[in-house]
Amino acid sequence: MPAGLSATEPPEGRGLARDGVRLLVAADRRPLRHRRFTDLPAALAPGDLVVVNTSATAPAAVEGHRASGRAVTVHISGPTPGAPELLIVELRTPDGRRITDAWAGETLALPRGVTATLMAGHPDTGVLTGSRLWRARVPVEGGVPGWLAAVGHPIRYSYLRGHWPIVTYQTVFATPVPGDFPSAEMPSAGRPFSEAVLRGLRSRGVGVAEVVLHTGVSSLETDELPLPERYRVPAATAAAVNATRVAGRRVVAVGTTVTRALETAAGADGTVFPGSGWTDLVLGPDRPARVVTGLVTGWHEPEASHLLLLAAVAGARLVRRAYGAAVEQRYLWHEFGDFCLLLAGRDARRPG
Repeated sequence: MPAGLSATEPPEGRGLARDGVRLLVAADRRPLRHRRFTDLPAALAPGDLVVVNTSATAPAAVEGHRASGRAVTVHISGPTPGAPELLIVELRTPDGRRITDAWAGETLALPRGVTATLMAGHPDTGVLTGSRLWRARVPVEGGVPGWLAAVGHPIRYSYLRGHWPIVTYQTVFATPVPGDFPSAEMPSAGRPFSEAVLRGLRSRGVGVAEVVLHTGVSSLETDELPLPERYRVPAATAAAVNATRVAGRRVVAVGTTVTRALETAAGADGTVFPGSGWTDLVLGPDRPARVVTGLVTGWHEPEASHLLLLAAVAGARLVRRAYGAAVEQRYLWHEFGDFCLLLAGRDARRPG
């Protein structure tokens, strides 16, 4: 990514409404179009279906100290698959650098007298020192979500300027569930949606349906695959998706989180079934998208797994065209940046 393209603050900090960011419309075998996000309804057709993620964002970063007295920032990613009594955590220095010398058994002093204990590396529990992610025991009376609401702040990275409140990281359709651990980081593809955009979609005859996928920390290493995440596809959404496909219209996922949830719930023929649980699905050449034919996404560092998912929906050729245009036209990157609407064609998933 060329220097200077990181969105260093939310659109509101740049004098824009959240739906005022730029939108690149990239459709297979059609010229690229440069629009604003308010134009999203016009880029879709009556009968299309937009599927959004209603997971809220937790203030999942807390400040503390290691046993040595050194300061530490703990990113709490969420519960551990198969061991919900343990949380997955990432350790960083207060200035954002990864901590690489932690060990199993180390304790961390956190706010309000809470002591966290690192139990084993994650996902490889055989790693006992130097792991990037850890399984940790974090005993909190009354539960971790309420504690985080009182002492935590949003996970933020070094390219951001200023400390923005948690409301800045919520989408318009975020729906907190009491006692549940929501997303550790914002499902950012939903960030530019506004009530006006949702009204425009409905006026256009475009349906809107909901799924839930709770995201963990997004700062994966280059060679790491996405980790398992919790999802739920309601019966009403499965029915709406299936009806849209039968009608020959597009199913447009708002973000990779929605794509992962819908594709997890899909059978081999693309029929979507209601369900919930953990998904470890990774889309790519060996598992192209069966359901999703359109995707709203931000511009992110081009990690292999992220690009493979985009290509699994829209085809490698269209993804390359879109990213090339985004660099040339200086679209802004990351969660508070600009956006893209990828619309697949009939043969879009052929190698390109």
